[in-house]
Amino acid sequence: MSKPSDVSFLLLLLVLCGQAHGGRLLLSDFNQSTSSDLISDGVHHHHRSHTFAPYLTLKNALSAEDSTCEQTYGFLPCTTTVIGNLFLILVYGYLMYLAATYLSNGSEMLLEILGPGIIGGLFLPILGALPDAMLILVSGLSGTKETAQSQVSVGMGLLAGSTVMLLTVIWGSCVIVGKCDIEGSVAIDNKDTKGLSLTGSGVSTDIWTSYAATIMIVSVIPFLIVQLPQLLNSTSGRHLAVLISLIVSVALLLSYCLYQVFQPWIQRRKIAYAKHKHVISGLLQHLKKRALGKLLNDEGEPDADIIGKLFCTIDGDNDGFLSASELRALIVGIRFDEIQLDNNEAVEKVMSDFDTSHDSRISKPEFFIGISKWLNEAKRQGDINTDPSNRTMKILTDFHKRTKEEHALLRADDQSDEVVEGVENVKWTSIKAGLMLLVGTLIAAAFADPLVDAVDNFSDATSIPTFFISFIALPLATNSSEAVSAIIFASRKKIRTASLTFSELYGAVTMNNLLCLAVFLALVYARGLTWDFSSEVLVILIVCVVMGLLGSLRTVFPLWTCSIAYLLYPFSLALVYVLDYVFGWS
Repeated sequence: MSKPSDVSFLLLLLVLCGQAHGGRLLLSDFNQSTSSDLISDGVHHHHRSHTFAPYLTLKNALSAEDSTCEQTYGFLPCTTTVIGNLFLILVYGYLMYLAATYLSNGSEMLLEILGPGIIGGLFLPILGALPDAMLILVSGLSGTKETAQSQVSVGMGLLAGSTVMLLTVIWGSCVIVGKCDIEGSVAIDNKDTKGLSLTGSGVSTDIWTSYAATIMIVSVIPFLIVQLPQLLNSTSGRHLAVLISLIVSVALLLSYCLYQVFQPWIQRRKIAYAKHKHVISGLLQHLKKRALGKLLNDEGEPDADIIGKLFCTIDGDNDGFLSASELRALIVGIRFDEIQLDNNEAVEKVMSDFDTSHDSRISKPEFFIGISKWLNEAKRQGDINTDPSNRTMKILTDFHKRTKEEHALLRADDQSDEVVEGVENVKWTSIKAGLMLLVGTLIAAAFADPLVDAVDNFSDATSIPTFFISFIALPLATNSSEAVSAIIFASRKKIRTASLTFSELYGAVTMNNLLCLAVFLALVYARGLTWDFSSEVLVILIVCVVMGLLGSLRTVFPLWTCSIAYLLYPFSLALVYVLDYVFGWS
């Protein structure tokens, strides 16, 4: 992370550049200068009649009538040259990068202290999108309505550029650096012997990552709503469409934040159910062996006689009930190697599922009902048209296999992999985190407007549309720290780290599509600006839907999938150019 001295040096450099702006000017019209503007060279004498006088004249560098560009805040430097504006974009972009870094590091410290939930689900995603949101905000607040309409394309370029960069360049790079050997439809942790094999090497993720990709697809709904008037060739409903899209984006944002807050609880519930299902599957497999493979009759229904005999063999004291100790004796012979589960926990799960009377014991009817329920569950997921002689064995084998796969997709055993160490000095860490968040927010707020002005001026100087400049350059400033950390994390070559990496990428895009779009729509609606970004919205929709479907429909990504991601980046730029400057969409 950059040191505070770097920020101080850059701020001092900017202030000095601001004071030097305009410098001293050599007047060509000497007759209009006053004696107070003249400085003698020590050789010639001052005569007003001279046409060409050897005198230097000083003008007020900050006067509005003599400046050719407007200084942000009245003192920060501005220029009309290409090199000058390029330099300013680099400086201000670096400052926005520092802001994003401070916000990211401060958020992680806060997460270590307070843990997930509200902090991890609500504040961290918002803080991660804050630099982008700040740039979008100032792009539409600047100057008159005409100026805002011109500069708001910077905000749209940043919004589209951030989304496309995360889902293409960064996504593809994470696949390459995180690739492992794919064996049996899963990437093996820390095993990378197949080199650049397009099908034999890649990454695997868990089911939670697929959920994140699905949510990302849902987040593009506001884009579709705001584009409806253009699709229907209607001009009267555009302002209303912006308002409706704004309301929908805010509602989806709140829903997403609530989901993030409760996600740890949802994960625990799903993992608990997966373990419960795994226990029942193991129990059925064990009972199948003791019943010589016959738990279903020829009609495919639970065989009451065989299940009743199994109950009697388990009921050691012949009292007509199965106690916890008798269940434990049964479960000792069942292997749960695939999951981290002890016998006592397995007994509790069976008892909670079978003991409907809640008397801490299982009667014979309860045993039959419980076994029948899970046999019917297995039948729904299996092939009931199998030959009756081996129907039970085939159905239960398939059911057990699918249960193991579901458990593996949830990565339930990895949830406790990482031991969270206590923070030694909570008070100091809290203060440090708060200061980093404050500094990051102040830097982003202070230098967002100058960066937008520099991009706008660079566009004027080079005649390059502001959208393309902001699409390519600004995401490098606001998302670099996130991109670097994602690539480093993916390089650990584990399913768990790959899952977290891609989940964070999908989450960042979701926040772009909801929070940043909400800010953008609020600007357009409040200032009465024209929504004229059909090609940009189309690019966002294409990239989000393609990569979202890829991420939601599969959990294994061979190396060839990164080529799709990489190709979408130049495709996006080319599509906007063709639609806007060939077909005239804008």
